[in-house]
Amino acid sequence: MMSRLRLPGLCLALLLSCTPLARAGETVPLLWKVSDHDNALYLLGSFHLLRADDYPLPAEAEQAFAEAEEVLFELAPEEVNGTGLAMQMAKAALRRRPGSLEQDLGPELWARLQAYSQSRQLPLAQLAALEPWYLALSVSLLEMGRQGLDPVLGLDRHFMQRAQAAGKPASGLERASDQIGLLAGMTLDEQRQLLVEALDQAESGPDKVQTLHQAWREGDARRLWEEMALRMRRDYPALYRRINVERNEAWLARLQRQLDGGSADALVVVGALHLLGEDGVVEKLRARGYRVERICSACTP
Repeated sequence: MMSRLRLPGLCLALLLSCTPLARAGETVPLLWKVSDHDNALYLLGSFHLLRADDYPLPAEAEQAFAEAEEVLFELAPEEVNGTGLAMQMAKAALRRRPGSLEQDLGPELWARLQAYSQSRQLPLAQLAALEPWYLALSVSLLEMGRQGLDPVLGLDRHFMQRAQAAGKPASGLERASDQIGLLAGMTLDEQRQLLVEALDQAESGPDKVQTLHQAWREGDARRLWEEMALRMRRDYPALYRRINVERNEAWLARLQRQLDGGSADALVVVGALHLLGEDGVVEKLRARGYRVERICSACTP
C-alpha cells in the first residue's frame, strides 16, 4: 500500500457548516476531492431524479468530470440501462411468505396503503401481491414523478451518458443483485418502516421532497444531513444502517484500492446521503488518512 498523506482536515462540524452562497438559480455541487500523493477521487453527491432546469451543472462538477479518467457509480451503466434490472427487481418483489400483505402491515399501515391506493387510483389487489419494500420504492418514485422529477434526468444517468460519449471507462461499486438482495433481505419490520417513510412523504405533499431537492441544489450538506440522515438514524436505526452504513463500508475497500493503487483519477457519483456525516464515505476516507477538501467556489465557512 502506498503511503498516504496524513494531514489534519476540517472537522466534521466545519465541513457541514460550510455555507453555500449561490446566486439565484445556480446549482452548487456536493463535491469533495479525496487524494493521496499521486491520484485523486472526486466524490459527487447525486440526486437520483432531477428536472431539466437542474442543468447545466456548475463548473466544478464539469471540471471534475474532465479531470477524471474513469467514472464510478453505485451500479454499472450496463446494469442500469439494461432490461434485466427491472425484471430482477419485479421477480424479487413478488410475495412468497405465508399470509397476506394486510397481515404483514397490520391494520393501521394497511389502512394507510388503502387510502393511498384509492387517492392515486392504484389497484390494491395487485399491490397486495408485492413485498412492502417494493411498494415503498414505487410510492416514492410515483410521488417524485408527480413533482416533475425524472430518473432519466438524474445526475447518475447524466454522467453515464457523458462517460459513454467521452469514451471513459465506467463501472459500479456494487452489482444490481447486491442492491436487490439488500432490499429483499430486509426484515419485515424494516420493510414496514420503509413503507411508512414513503407514505409519510406522500401524505405531507410536495414540501418534503422539494425541501430536499432544494437543499441538494444549494449544496447544503448540513440541511441534507439533518433532514435525511440524522432523522432516519434516530427514528429507524436498523434501516439506516442497512441502506446507508453497510453499503458505505462495502464501498470503502474499492475506493481505497483506487487511491492506493496509484491508478487514474476517478469521479465517483453516488447518492448524496452516502457522502454525509460521520457515517459517510467522505469522513471515512478522511479518517484513513487521505487528504479531503470540499470543492465549492460558492461556499464560505
